[in-house]
Amino acid sequence: MVSVIIPTYCDPFLQKTIDSLLTSAAGTIEIIPVLDGYTPQPAIRSHPRVKPVPLPKNTGLRGAINAGLAASRGKYIMKCDAHCIFAPRFDTIMSEYCDENWLMIPRRFSLRETTWQPNGHRPVKDYHYLAYPTHSALYGTNISNQDWPEQTARKSNPKYDIDDTMTFQGSCWFAHKNYFMKRVGFLDNRQETYGPWADDVQEIGLKYWLGGGANKVIKKTWYAHLSKRSHHYKSGLFSRQYKINPAAQLGHTWSTRHWLRNEEPNMIHPFSWLVEKFWPVPTWPEDRRLWMLKE
Repeated sequence: MVSVIIPTYCDPFLQKTIDSLLTSAAGTIEIIPVLDGYTPQPAIRSHPRVKPVPLPKNTGLRGAINAGLAASRGKYIMKCDAHCIFAPRFDTIMSEYCDENWLMIPRRFSLRETTWQPNGHRPVKDYHYLAYPTHSALYGTNISNQDWPEQTARKSNPKYDIDDTMTFQGSCWFAHKNYFMKRVGFLDNRQETYGPWADDVQEIGLKYWLGGGANKVIKKTWYAHLSKRSHHYKSGLFSRQYKINPAAQLGHTWSTRHWLRNEEPNMIHPFSWLVEKFWPVPTWPEDRRLWMLKE
Protein backbone atom coordinates (compact mmCIF):
# COMPACT_ATOMS: atom_id res chain seq x y z
CA MET A 1 0.00 0.00 0.00
CA VAL A 2 1.06 3.57 -0.67
CA SER A 3 0.26 6.14 2.02
CA VAL A 4 -0.18 9.57 0.42
CA ILE A 5 0.41 12.43 2.86
CA ILE A 6 -1.07 15.83 1.96
CA PRO A 7 -0.13 18.61 4.41
CA THR A 8 -2.65 21.38 3.86
CA TYR A 9 -3.79 24.70 5.24
CA CYS A 10 -6.92 26.24 3.70
CA ASP A 11 -6.12 24.92 0.23
CA PRO A 12 -9.06 25.39 -2.16
CA PHE A 13 -7.95 22.51 -4.41
CA LEU A 14 -7.60 19.78 -1.80
CA GLN A 15 -10.66 17.83 -2.96
CA LYS A 16 -9.53 18.00 -6.61
CA THR A 17 -6.14 16.61 -5.57
CA ILE A 18 -7.79 13.78 -3.63
CA ASP A 19 -10.06 12.99 -6.59
CA SER A 20 -7.07 12.78 -8.93
CA LEU A 21 -5.25 10.43 -6.55
CA LEU A 22 -8.28 8.14 -6.28
CA THR A 23 -8.90 8.11 -10.03
CA SER A 24 -5.26 7.64 -11.06
CA ALA A 25 -4.08 5.03 -8.54
CA ALA A 26 -3.90 1.45 -9.81
CA GLY A 27 -2.98 -0.24 -6.52
CA THR A 28 -4.03 0.11 -2.91
CA ILE A 29 -3.56 3.58 -1.47
CA GLU A 30 -4.58 5.48 1.61
CA ILE A 31 -4.86 9.25 1.38
CA ILE A 32 -3.98 11.22 4.51
CA PRO A 33 -4.91 14.91 4.28
CA VAL A 34 -3.34 16.58 7.32
CA LEU A 35 -5.59 19.51 8.13
CA ASP A 36 -3.13 21.85 9.81
CA GLY A 37 -5.32 23.69 12.29
CA TYR A 38 -8.40 24.27 10.12
CA THR A 39 -11.63 22.62 8.97
CA PRO A 40 -12.21 22.46 5.19
CA GLN A 41 -15.34 24.11 3.86
CA PRO A 42 -16.97 22.27 2.20
CA ALA A 43 -15.91 19.15 4.07
CA ILE A 44 -13.79 16.50 2.37
CA ARG A 45 -16.06 13.93 0.74
CA SER A 46 -16.19 10.67 2.64
CA HIS A 47 -14.30 7.75 1.08
CA PRO A 48 -12.92 4.56 2.68
CA ARG A 49 -9.42 5.32 1.39
CA VAL A 50 -9.39 8.94 2.58
CA LYS A 51 -8.38 9.31 6.23
CA PRO A 52 -8.10 12.96 7.31
CA VAL A 53 -5.87 13.87 10.24
CA PRO A 54 -7.13 17.10 11.84
CA LEU A 55 -4.60 18.98 13.94
CA PRO A 56 -6.02 21.14 16.76
CA LYS A 57 -3.72 24.06 15.93
CA ASN A 58 -1.46 25.14 13.10
CA THR A 59 1.92 23.45 13.43
CA GLY A 60 3.61 24.42 10.15
CA LEU A 61 4.63 22.29 7.19
CA ARG A 62 7.12 20.11 9.07
CA GLY A 63 4.69 19.25 11.84
CA ALA A 64 1.97 18.45 9.31
CA ILE A 65 4.28 16.07 7.41
CA ASN A 66 5.21 14.40 10.71
CA ALA A 67 1.54 13.89 11.60
CA GLY A 68 1.03 12.22 8.23
CA LEU A 69 4.04 9.97 8.75
CA ALA A 70 2.71 8.93 12.16
CA ALA A 71 -0.69 8.04 10.69
CA SER A 72 0.63 6.20 7.62
CA ARG A 73 0.34 2.40 7.40
CA GLY A 74 1.70 1.72 3.91
CA LYS A 75 4.89 0.03 2.78
CA TYR A 76 5.51 3.18 0.75
CA ILE A 77 4.96 6.83 1.59
CA MET A 78 4.33 9.67 -0.80
CA LYS A 79 4.07 13.34 0.07
CA CYS A 80 2.29 15.76 -2.26
CA ASP A 81 0.94 19.27 -2.20
CA ALA A 82 -2.81 19.88 -2.11
CA HIS A 83 -2.98 21.32 -5.63
CA CYS A 84 -1.76 18.53 -7.93
CA ILE A 85 -2.95 15.95 -10.45
CA PHE A 86 -1.34 12.60 -11.18
CA ALA A 87 -0.65 10.29 -14.11
CA PRO A 88 -2.51 6.97 -14.40
CA ARG A 89 -0.80 4.21 -12.39
CA PHE A 90 1.57 6.68 -10.70
CA ASP A 91 1.58 4.53 -7.56
CA THR A 92 2.35 1.12 -9.09
CA ILE A 93 4.96 2.55 -11.48
CA MET A 94 6.92 4.20 -8.67
CA SER A 95 6.62 1.25 -6.30
CA GLU A 96 7.84 -1.06 -9.09
CA TYR A 97 11.00 0.95 -9.80
CA CYS A 98 11.86 2.50 -6.41
CA ASP A 99 14.87 0.85 -4.76
CA GLU A 100 14.84 0.69 -0.99
CA ASN A 101 17.32 3.54 -0.45
CA TRP A 102 15.93 5.86 -3.14
CA LEU A 103 13.80 8.95 -2.71
CA MET A 104 11.91 9.06 -6.01
CA ILE A 105 10.47 12.19 -7.65
CA PRO A 106 8.09 11.89 -10.63
CA ARG A 107 8.46 14.17 -13.65
CA ARG A 108 6.79 17.50 -12.90
CA PHE A 109 4.54 19.46 -15.22
CA SER A 110 2.90 22.79 -14.52
CA LEU A 111 -0.83 22.58 -13.83
CA ARG A 112 -3.18 24.82 -15.81
CA GLU A 113 -5.66 26.25 -13.32
CA THR A 114 -8.44 26.90 -15.84
CA THR A 115 -8.56 23.36 -17.28
CA TRP A 116 -7.02 21.38 -14.39
CA GLN A 117 -4.76 19.64 -16.90
CA PRO A 118 -0.97 19.72 -17.49
CA ASN A 119 0.11 22.94 -19.16
CA GLY A 120 1.80 21.90 -22.39
CA HIS A 121 3.07 25.44 -22.99
CA ARG A 122 5.34 25.40 -19.95
CA PRO A 123 8.57 23.37 -19.75
CA VAL A 124 8.77 20.07 -17.90
CA LYS A 125 10.82 20.08 -14.67
CA ASP A 126 13.01 16.99 -14.26
CA TYR A 127 16.17 18.19 -12.50
CA HIS A 128 17.03 20.62 -9.72
CA TYR A 129 20.23 21.79 -8.04
CA LEU A 130 21.15 23.30 -4.70
CA ALA A 131 22.40 26.83 -5.27
CA TYR A 132 25.51 28.31 -3.69
CA PRO A 133 24.54 30.01 -0.41
CA THR A 134 23.14 33.51 -0.68
CA HIS A 135 21.87 35.90 1.96
CA SER A 136 18.81 38.11 1.78
CA ALA A 137 16.61 39.96 4.22
CA LEU A 138 13.67 37.79 3.09
CA TYR A 139 15.21 34.32 3.29
CA GLY A 140 18.25 34.65 5.55
CA THR A 141 21.23 32.54 4.43
CA ASN A 142 19.91 29.89 2.10
CA ILE A 143 20.94 26.98 -0.16
CA SER A 144 17.83 27.10 -2.31
CA ASN A 145 16.64 24.32 -4.61
CA GLN A 146 16.52 25.65 -8.17
CA ASP A 147 15.13 24.32 -11.45
CA TRP A 148 17.93 22.99 -13.71
CA PRO A 149 16.60 23.26 -17.29
CA GLU A 150 20.03 22.70 -18.89
CA GLN A 151 20.25 19.30 -17.16
CA THR A 152 16.71 18.48 -18.30
CA ALA A 153 17.69 19.26 -21.91
CA ARG A 154 20.99 17.33 -21.71
CA LYS A 155 19.30 14.24 -20.34
CA SER A 156 16.23 13.93 -22.55
CA ASN A 157 17.30 10.50 -23.89
CA PRO A 158 15.13 7.58 -22.63
CA LYS A 159 18.22 6.00 -21.07
CA TYR A 160 17.84 8.67 -18.38
CA ASP A 161 14.22 7.74 -17.59
CA ILE A 162 15.38 6.98 -14.04
CA ASP A 163 18.27 9.22 -13.11
CA ASP A 164 20.11 10.98 -10.30
CA THR A 165 19.00 14.48 -9.39
CA MET A 166 20.90 16.68 -6.96
CA THR A 167 17.70 17.85 -5.25
CA PHE A 168 14.00 18.37 -5.97
CA GLN A 169 11.25 20.94 -5.70
CA GLY A 170 9.35 19.31 -2.85
CA SER A 171 5.73 19.20 -4.04
CA CYS A 172 5.85 15.41 -4.55
CA TRP A 173 8.20 12.63 -3.47
CA PHE A 174 7.94 8.86 -2.93
CA ALA A 175 9.91 6.42 -0.75
CA HIS A 176 10.00 3.12 1.13
CA LYS A 177 8.60 4.01 4.53
CA ASN A 178 10.92 1.82 6.63
CA TYR A 179 14.06 3.21 5.00
CA PHE A 180 12.74 6.78 5.16
CA MET A 181 12.06 6.49 8.89
CA LYS A 182 15.50 4.96 9.44
CA ARG A 183 17.42 7.48 7.30
CA VAL A 184 15.33 10.66 7.86
CA GLY A 185 12.70 9.92 10.50
CA PHE A 186 10.28 12.56 11.70
CA LEU A 187 11.35 15.96 10.45
CA ASP A 188 13.18 18.17 12.93
CA ASN A 189 10.86 21.08 13.70
CA ARG A 190 12.50 22.47 16.81
CA GLN A 191 12.58 26.24 17.05
CA GLU A 192 16.37 26.25 17.48
CA THR A 193 16.99 24.24 14.28
CA TYR A 194 14.80 24.28 11.15
CA GLY A 195 11.75 25.62 12.94
CA PRO A 196 8.23 24.75 11.74
CA TRP A 197 8.71 25.69 8.10
CA ALA A 198 12.18 25.82 6.59
CA ASP A 199 14.13 23.45 4.33
CA ASP A 200 12.20 20.18 4.46
CA VAL A 201 13.62 19.38 1.00
CA GLN A 202 17.18 20.03 2.14
CA GLU A 203 16.84 17.87 5.24
CA ILE A 204 15.24 14.94 3.40
CA GLY A 205 17.32 15.07 0.22
CA LEU A 206 20.67 15.56 1.95
CA LYS A 207 20.02 12.82 4.50
CA TYR A 208 19.43 10.49 1.56
CA TRP A 209 22.42 11.52 -0.56
CA LEU A 210 24.98 12.03 2.20
CA GLY A 211 23.75 9.05 4.21
CA GLY A 212 24.20 6.53 1.40
CA GLY A 213 20.88 6.78 -0.44
CA ALA A 214 19.93 8.68 -3.59
CA ASN A 215 17.42 11.15 -5.02
CA LYS A 216 16.05 9.85 -8.32
CA VAL A 217 13.82 11.47 -10.92
CA ILE A 218 11.52 8.99 -12.68
CA LYS A 219 10.24 10.11 -16.07
CA LYS A 220 8.06 7.01 -16.57
CA THR A 221 5.30 8.77 -14.67
CA TRP A 222 4.40 12.36 -13.82
CA TYR A 223 2.38 14.79 -11.78
CA ALA A 224 1.33 18.36 -12.47
CA HIS A 225 1.65 21.03 -9.80
CA LEU A 226 -0.05 24.40 -9.50
CA SER A 227 2.49 27.03 -8.51
CA LYS A 228 1.16 29.69 -6.18
CA ARG A 229 1.46 33.13 -7.75
CA SER A 230 1.06 36.60 -6.30
CA HIS A 231 -2.43 36.95 -7.81
CA HIS A 232 -3.57 33.86 -5.87
CA TYR A 233 -2.66 35.53 -2.60
CA LYS A 234 -4.01 38.94 -3.60
CA SER A 235 -7.35 37.38 -4.50
CA GLY A 236 -7.47 35.48 -1.20
CA LEU A 237 -7.51 32.09 -2.95
CA PHE A 238 -4.54 30.88 -0.89
CA SER A 239 -3.73 31.69 2.70
CA ARG A 240 -0.30 33.09 3.53
CA GLN A 241 0.04 30.80 6.55
CA TYR A 242 3.14 29.13 5.11
CA LYS A 243 4.82 32.41 4.24
CA ILE A 244 8.42 33.45 4.75
CA ASN A 245 8.73 34.85 8.27
CA PRO A 246 11.47 35.49 10.86
CA ALA A 247 11.27 31.89 12.14
CA ALA A 248 11.75 30.61 8.60
CA GLN A 249 14.70 32.96 8.04
CA LEU A 250 16.37 31.55 11.13
CA GLY A 251 15.58 28.02 9.95
CA HIS A 252 17.09 28.61 6.50
CA THR A 253 20.24 30.08 8.03
CA TRP A 254 20.64 27.29 10.58
CA SER A 255 20.10 24.63 7.89
CA THR A 256 22.66 26.16 5.54
CA ARG A 257 25.34 26.40 8.20
CA HIS A 258 24.51 22.94 9.54
CA TRP A 259 24.93 21.19 6.20
CA LEU A 260 27.87 23.11 4.75
CA ARG A 261 29.79 22.67 7.99
CA ASN A 262 29.07 18.91 7.91
CA GLU A 263 27.46 18.96 11.34
CA GLU A 264 24.82 16.31 10.58
CA PRO A 265 25.74 13.07 12.44
CA ASN A 266 25.96 9.63 10.84
CA MET A 267 26.60 10.82 7.28
CA ILE A 268 29.09 8.92 5.11
CA HIS A 269 29.82 11.81 2.72
CA PRO A 270 30.60 15.51 3.30
CA PHE A 271 28.46 18.13 1.59
CA SER A 272 31.25 18.84 -0.92
CA TRP A 273 30.94 15.27 -2.21
CA LEU A 274 27.47 16.06 -3.55
CA VAL A 275 28.63 19.19 -5.38
CA GLU A 276 31.50 17.22 -6.92
CA LYS A 277 29.13 14.42 -7.96
CA PHE A 278 27.05 16.83 -10.07
CA TRP A 279 29.88 19.16 -11.09
CA PRO A 280 29.68 21.63 -12.71
CA VAL A 281 26.76 22.96 -10.69
CA PRO A 282 25.33 26.42 -11.52
CA THR A 283 26.32 29.24 -9.12
CA TRP A 284 29.08 27.24 -7.36
CA PRO A 285 32.60 28.73 -7.60
CA GLU A 286 35.56 26.83 -8.99
CA ASP A 287 37.52 27.50 -5.80
CA ARG A 288 36.67 24.54 -3.57
CA ARG A 289 37.90 26.42 -0.53
CA LEU A 290 34.76 28.57 -0.74
CA TRP A 291 32.45 25.56 -0.42
CA MET A 292 32.89 25.26 3.33
CA LEU A 293 30.78 27.90 5.09
CA LYS A 294 32.91 29.62 7.71
CA GLU A 295 30.62 32.37 8.99
